[in-house]
Amino acid sequence: IVFCRSLNKMNFITRLSALCLRKSKMPQRYRSSRRPAVPLGSRILTDPSKVFEHNMWDHMQWSQEEEQRAKDKAAENSLVKVQLEDQEILPEKKREQLKTEEKSSESIKKNSTSSFPHQDFPGMFEEGKEYWKNNYGEDSSSVQGQIYNKKQAKSITDSPQGKNCREQLGKLESFPGSGAAYRILEVGCGAGNSVFPILKVLCNTPGTFLYCCDFASGAVELVKLHSSYNSAWCFAFVHDVCDDALPYPFPDEILDVILLVFVLSAIHPDRMQRVVNRLAKLLKPGGMLLFRDYGRYDTSQLRFKKGHCLSENFYVRGDGTRVYFFTKDEVWNMFNLAGLTEVQNLVDRRLQVNRKKKVKMQRVWIQSKFQKPLLLSLSNPEETTKRHPYG
Repeated sequence: IVFCRSLNKMNFITRLSALCLRKSKMPQRYRSSRRPAVPLGSRILTDPSKVFEHNMWDHMQWSQEEEQRAKDKAAENSLVKVQLEDQEILPEKKREQLKTEEKSSESIKKNSTSSFPHQDFPGMFEEGKEYWKNNYGEDSSSVQGQIYNKKQAKSITDSPQGKNCREQLGKLESFPGSGAAYRILEVGCGAGNSVFPILKVLCNTPGTFLYCCDFASGAVELVKLHSSYNSAWCFAFVHDVCDDALPYPFPDEILDVILLVFVLSAIHPDRMQRVVNRLAKLLKPGGMLLFRDYGRYDTSQLRFKKGHCLSENFYVRGDGTRVYFFTKDEVWNMFNLAGLTEVQNLVDRRLQVNRKKKVKMQRVWIQSKFQKPLLLSLSNPEETTKRHPYG
């Protein structure tokens, strides 16, 4: 039974990750009304003369010459750095104003959800309880994402480590999604391009709940105003992942999946590790973080002109937003330092073409899955430390 439950969970994560990567901010594959869409990863260019027959080709390998040209181009556009005094994207007063507005918004949300009446979420708590009953037994409950029956709970509360167990159980009723058995967080949800396809799946999966957050309050409001938004299955909130002092509207170690898609690249490299560390704490043991972002020497990196480079492989766009370009080694190091273990970490290389202009563009993304070790591994820190798989 335990094996089947774990298998079902992994299948759900696999389907969810595929869905999110299809609906993510990556360029959409060309779809003809006369033919079915080709699954990602299956369109291989075998005849170079047919390169302009489709908009995208999968699994493209670079020649040594192509890779060297990309390195030279990146080195060239990095020669002139943005002056330190000009590297503050937002004026200090404006940034402080935004933070004040966000904290005020968070305070209002906390006050309004402190007693979270069940009638605001019709059916959610009943379906969640039914899920627990069917899968873990009638006497089961959850503390910080862990499952215990009443006998286990008594032994835990009697132990020094679990002296606050009852208080934690009480707190579970005071946050959005507390009655759910399976919880997902999308970081950097924007206007909801991934949120609503995910919700379409979740609405048919009792006991599941989606959290989604973004730095921009306007984007979060758009999500809430969407006709498909339903507070029974979803909670959208404003959050700055770079602000370690800003709490999440739920406890640590309760999430089964975190989606981090084209978000980390917009954060200053000096802050990335702290952001990943904090997100790792939100995952329950066995939880999965799904990551996709820009890879080193992607076409968008090579297009930057001189004077847009902030630091090595870190640039500012014309609209003031920033972007970093990763290697899979860097990604592995960050998530490994956060205590997560690799399930998948690969470079996704594709050839995107403009058939009208006859232009070829080498796209590079990093796509990864990292998992929080189970409690058994966490009890022995040495077991979670792995040798770097890439040399």
